[in-house]
Amino acid sequence: MTARLAHIRRHPIKSIGGEGLDSVALSPARRMPGDREWAVVTEAGERNAKASESGGEPDRWLPKSCFIRGVSSAPVQAISGGWQDDRIILSQPSQDDLTIDPQHDGARLVDWLRPLWPADAPAPTRLVRGAAIWTDSKWPWVSILSLDSLRDLESRAGMTLGIHRWRGNLWIEGWTPFAELDMIGQVIRIGAVELRVTERIGRCQATSADTETGQRDIDMVETLERLYGHTDFGIFAEVVTGGEIATGDEVAA
Repeated sequence: MTARLAHIRRHPIKSIGGEGLDSVALSPARRMPGDREWAVVTEAGERNAKASESGGEPDRWLPKSCFIRGVSSAPVQAISGGWQDDRIILSQPSQDDLTIDPQHDGARLVDWLRPLWPADAPAPTRLVRGAAIWTDSKWPWVSILSLDSLRDLESRAGMTLGIHRWRGNLWIEGWTPFAELDMIGQVIRIGAVELRVTERIGRCQATSADTETGQRDIDMVETLERLYGHTDFGIFAEVVTGGEIATGDEVAA
C-alpha cells in the first residue's frame, strides 16, 4: 500500500479546538503556519509570561505549564472549532458556541473557559499571541502521526479513540503500525516537501479524554505502556525543503 497524507490539522488556539485543512505551505525550519498561534495563560503562568513581555505580549517561547491544557481539564479536550472567515468559532458540549476575533475578544474567551476549568487549578487570565508559536516543543517542528498505528492501538484497546485527542498536524496512512517510531534521523518526503524526523512524541494524560464528551474514558499513558512498553505516539519532524502539501499526497520514507 502506498503511504499517503490523510489529514492536515492545525490548532489556532493551543489546547482549544482544531481544524482540518486541505493543503498548507510549509517553510524550512518553521512550524505549521497558524498552528498554536494563540494560547490562554493561567495565573501560574503569568510570572513567566510577564517576565518575557514586550509591548504587552510575550516575546519568546514559553513552556506549556504556562497555559491552559487538556491534561488539567478533560472538558477542555472536548472543545472543537477553528477559523471561519475572520472569526474563530468554538463549540463544547456543555457550552453555548462562542464566536471571537482573537485579537480583540480574549476576555470573552477566558470567561467562556472558566466553567470548564477546575476550581482548584490556577485560573485562566488572558489570551496571548506571542513572538513564538505555542507548541509544546521549543523547536520549530511539526508533528506526524500514523492512522495505521492508531488503528492498531484501537484494536488492542478495544475502543475507538479517533484522531482529535492527539492534536497532531499531519496524519499518514499506509505505514506499518508504529514504524514511524524507528524513523528518527530519516528524511520523509510528502509530495515535494522533505522533513527530517527528530524525535518521538511522548504522551500525557490529556489524551485520556474523549473529545466528544469531555470525559476521561481511558488511562492512555498506562495503556500505551502496557500494550507497547512505552508511552510514545507519533513523531516530530523539521521541515528541510519547503513547499505546499495537500491531502492525498504520496509519502515516501
